[in-house]
Amino acid sequence: MQLKLISSNIRYENVHDGIHSWENRRPLLQKIITDFHPDILATQEGREHQIKSLGKLLPLKLIESHREWIEDRMYPCLYVNEEQMKVKSSGDIWLSETPLTPGSFSFKSSFPRLFTWIQVTHLVNNQDYFIVNTHLDHVLEETRLEQIKVLIREVEKLNTEKLPLILMGDFNASPMSKVREFILNSLNLKDPWIEAGFSEETSHHGFKQGPGDRIDWILIPQAFAVSGIHLEKKSFNGIFPSDHYPLLATVIPR
Repeated sequence: MQLKLISSNIRYENVHDGIHSWENRRPLLQKIITDFHPDILATQEGREHQIKSLGKLLPLKLIESHREWIEDRMYPCLYVNEEQMKVKSSGDIWLSETPLTPGSFSFKSSFPRLFTWIQVTHLVNNQDYFIVNTHLDHVLEETRLEQIKVLIREVEKLNTEKLPLILMGDFNASPMSKVREFILNSLNLKDPWIEAGFSEETSHHGFKQGPGDRIDWILIPQAFAVSGIHLEKKSFNGIFPSDHYPLLATVIPR
């Protein structure tokens, strides 16, 4: 039994993106996602219209029943394959000093950030999992560190059954950062990229090749095995599906 996961920053809809406009990128992202057949898709960035327009193209369900959308906010989102996953509960938590207040922000964050979560039952093995998707601030490491402290504290409150936790997202931090160290130590997770023995490479390319950090991560329980993981670097006639490479992983729960 395996779990197929994708984490992808889809880039917000920007009228100045030229050939990389959302209208051009959306079908390319759709193809990458549907070809992989994920059980769970985590996306970052995008406002309500953009997120829902992608959802209409996918054989996945966008989990949003808990959410009251704020028009000018960008959201991390979770989509599930309902043939494999049954969602039992879900929610949004804002990465601020008042995490239950929608749209709130603290810690010198450039704008409000949040995490979204679901508790699911895998219909194949009847095992429950707790899935979290987030997008941290892109400016200050001290801000990201405070945001991740909120995330960890709130996840521990929510995951009362101590279910196996999968944490995905755009962390805007390198794997050598204090943010990363704090997450792994606090939640006892591991990185399948490192488990697979791969060299570091950039995951945010900005529609051009160049050096950078792997800021997009899928983190899994220590007990899970890794079947495969890669950054999908396909472009189509010079157009990329996003300014981040989607991260695709297949893991095996134990």
